[in-house]
Amino acid sequence: MARIPENARVYAIGDVHGRFDLLNALHARILKDAEGRSAGRRVLVYLGDYIDRGPDSRQVVESLIREPLPGFETVYLKGNHEDYLLKFLERPNKGPNWFWNGGLQTLRSYGIELRGDPADLAFLEDVRISLQRALPESHLRFYRSLALHHREGDYLFVHAGIRPGLPLARQDEHDLMWIRDTFLNSRTDHGAVVVHGHSISWEPDVQDNRIGIDTGAFTSDVLTCLVLDGAERSFLAT
Repeated sequence: MARIPENARVYAIGDVHGRFDLLNALHARILKDAEGRSAGRRVLVYLGDYIDRGPDSRQVVESLIREPLPGFETVYLKGNHEDYLLKFLERPNKGPNWFWNGGLQTLRSYGIELRGDPADLAFLEDVRISLQRALPESHLRFYRSLALHHREGDYLFVHAGIRPGLPLARQDEHDLMWIRDTFLNSRTDHGAVVVHGHSISWEPDVQDNRIGIDTGAFTSDVLTCLVLDGAERSFLAT
């Protein structure tokens, strides 16, 4: 059985996608679950995709920066939707694909309404500049500081998955944030159980070599947390 290190309890939260209400509710359940347990490390791993699709992307990020759960080590991973935003800040022509995949809701949460032609590069540049001005410096630092992976004992935490057969040091950054079928359909022993989000399943997707916990919070109202303690696994959800 896969295990995490002794004297540790690890909580991993799936894709939030702008649902501040669900994140608040899940945080309350995590705090309650942790109450009265023996002293030790409490680790909270967020698997990425904090923004887009839901209505409160800015509020989600602000709360993660300003109000981390007390007594927890926190790890923030980078999802493909944070990658969308950062790529748009570098190159405005990346905008249309991001907009139609939930970016419009994120822009709106930062006070930017899209009024123009997304096929017009000059218009996209105006939107990029508006977002650059609207982003608090703390938010930009947060987006740029996100990790690509995290290891705890026999568990590897990433946003999307890994390329089967490649050691972690040779994994491509794009795969860690974007991979789907090649990873999801693999039965390869990855050398660790991979905990991931990115690919929606309506309940936790538990396989021998991976555990998927993106339960489509933005549309299902279900935000899921995997709880690991020794060799034990359990789940919390909204």
